[in-house]
Amino acid sequence: MASPSSSSLNGVLERIIFLNEENHYTIAEFRNDADDAKVTIVGALPGVQCGETLRLTGEWTRHSQHGDQFKIVAFTSELPSSVHGIRRYLGSGLVQGIGKVYANKIVDAFGTDTFRILSEESGRLRSVPGIGKVRATAIKRAWDDQRAFRELYIFLQTYGVTTGQCVKLVNKYGADAQRILTTEPYRVAREIDGIGFKTADRIAINLGFANDAPPRLDAGILYSLETLQEEGHTAIREVDLRDHAAPLLETSGERIEARIHALVEARDLIRHWPAGVTAPLPGSAFIQLPVLDRAEQRISGVVARLAAVPSGLPAIKIDAAVKWAEDKAGFAFAELQREALRNALAHKFTLLTGGPGTGKTTILRALVDILRAKRVRVHLAAPTGRAAQRLAETTGGFASTIHRLLKYDPARGGFEANEDRPLSTDFLIVDEASMLDTRLAAALLQAAPSRAHVLLVGDTDQLPSVGAGNVLKDLIATERLPVTRLNVIYRQQGQSTIVTTAHAINAGDPSLPPAVANPEDVPVWSDLTFIAADSADDCLRKVIALCTEFIPQKIKWPHPVNDVQVLAPMHKGVAGVGNFNVQLQAALNPSRRPGVRGPAGEFRPGDKVIQLRNNYDKNLFNGDIGAVTAADAETGTLTADFDGNVQTFDRGELGDLALAYAISIHKSQGSEYPVVIVPLLKAHFMMLQRNLIYTAITRGRKKVYLVGEPAAYAMAVRNSDAKTRSTHLREKIAALRPT
Repeated sequence: MASPSSSSLNGVLERIIFLNEENHYTIAEFRNDADDAKVTIVGALPGVQCGETLRLTGEWTRHSQHGDQFKIVAFTSELPSSVHGIRRYLGSGLVQGIGKVYANKIVDAFGTDTFRILSEESGRLRSVPGIGKVRATAIKRAWDDQRAFRELYIFLQTYGVTTGQCVKLVNKYGADAQRILTTEPYRVAREIDGIGFKTADRIAINLGFANDAPPRLDAGILYSLETLQEEGHTAIREVDLRDHAAPLLETSGERIEARIHALVEARDLIRHWPAGVTAPLPGSAFIQLPVLDRAEQRISGVVARLAAVPSGLPAIKIDAAVKWAEDKAGFAFAELQREALRNALAHKFTLLTGGPGTGKTTILRALVDILRAKRVRVHLAAPTGRAAQRLAETTGGFASTIHRLLKYDPARGGFEANEDRPLSTDFLIVDEASMLDTRLAAALLQAAPSRAHVLLVGDTDQLPSVGAGNVLKDLIATERLPVTRLNVIYRQQGQSTIVTTAHAINAGDPSLPPAVANPEDVPVWSDLTFIAADSADDCLRKVIALCTEFIPQKIKWPHPVNDVQVLAPMHKGVAGVGNFNVQLQAALNPSRRPGVRGPAGEFRPGDKVIQLRNNYDKNLFNGDIGAVTAADAETGTLTADFDGNVQTFDRGELGDLALAYAISIHKSQGSEYPVVIVPLLKAHFMMLQRNLIYTAITRGRKKVYLVGEPAAYAMAVRNSDAKTRSTHLREKIAALRPT
């Protein structure tokens, strides 16, 4: 085998083990010319089939289960020249109309001249037994299409376009890809996910586009806004946008200002001047992408609409209803809890916020009991499946995810429930509302009938939504809606260390929770313990020891896979999500028979997996967690059970899944787990913030174990400088007429 330092290989593609049809990610067996050894290669190989001679550029990596692999960065290919290679190539199914049978017949007839015959004298195919005029024409067309794809791919690579990007270009534009790339390179950045401004800009500069050409400046400004959107902003001050875009584009602020104005004139951007200011300062306006401006307008419109229409609830004597709920619960509510119930029953749109153990669940259960007794139609929803399941368990009602409640229609590309076809509900309760980004909140609130009540419940100290916006905090800050803030701990009469530690974190107290040196020293009765680790490797060992020894042997009741969730701040590194998954899979679900290999590694029956994107056909959503129930190595398919939703994934869909023994803290939002383990190291400093560690700890229902460096814990607690999100929702609501 070539040495680990090798950066290129020459040889023949022998066997394709895995192929993702969407992005052409391939795992294959490759025979290296240097020593005639078979090696495993991984990476995107569009349009390549068995038998081809390849020159690969890349690097050697080592997989924990599968050993040395060559990771492809770029490649060139040559059609096979031997009869054996041609036979394998044509028999691979690449050219429509030629299977193994006809491949053998054609090669038997033309030998090493086969490819020339297909390109230049395809009429001779009719001399092959079984190939008539129709089949010969179809074979010729398929051969030409495949050749055109290869030629286009070679052209695209000359401009530094990666293999995966080439696939996306061809899938989007077909034969027009070359023309569009050379005449409208910045259009590519707008229309194709994964091909950003920087790639399009590199291509355009190579093609001779001027540095200050309007198409380049416009694309760079839009790219700047999209970059800021990824940081959570829905609107940005014009001066800040100018200062962000000018250095990126290496041009003057004046040119950027001129192009911002042109984009506003063309309605590609929306400008909002400060309200009530007769002579606003230049650059003080908010700039927004139209899609986010519309979403905020819709949210503010719902606030106005609900306020303008009388309640559709039956007559309720509110104080008597609260007393009835107390009697049913068997204890008296605190005054703030009573206030929350009164607000929800008396006002159309209300907000409830508070940390863990402050009584939100008590209020929701009591509210649902009151509404049911009055035969009110109640809809309960949450952003994630786990949060919806917990909401149903705590209230005794039926709850669903927001996406399932609104019924996404893939054909329309939108939700079935909307302002024109609202939900059949009298009262909409949404839990974990801190996770609502602007666009999802707009879709949800639009679907609320005008006579219905809406209650949003959330913890504003948690991580904000993954998508752009700060909806719950913005709605609270408007002071237009009744808000109840719970701040007294009730859970376990204040004895829960999870709860008290969470509140200490919010108060900025960096004092270390109860700490021990090793997993075996953890008190069995403790619900939160810090286990010190002096390095990433030590942290990894102690996390694995918790999962494989301490929890199964000492705690006993949790299932080591289903009930235990590792939540890591970062994806990469020894103590990152990726490595934890590899090591925990090996420790908790060792290979007994072949599993199914996908881009993220091998999946085996019994593995915990997470869905990485919304799949409306399968009714699965980003963040859903399930378990592999079957894996067929021969066909490359697996079956997984997501809380009763059993789905089968073929080879092309395996990229939608990843192992979930460990997930990121961001992915855990809205979920709770019986046992949570949080690795925490100074090496995670980029992510160490107060709301991150607070969110991680509050995901644990019964046990939380922090494993890492005490200094990292203190760093996280002291760092309350989470970036403030810039939005325009508050201004839009403030502009509404007073009710």
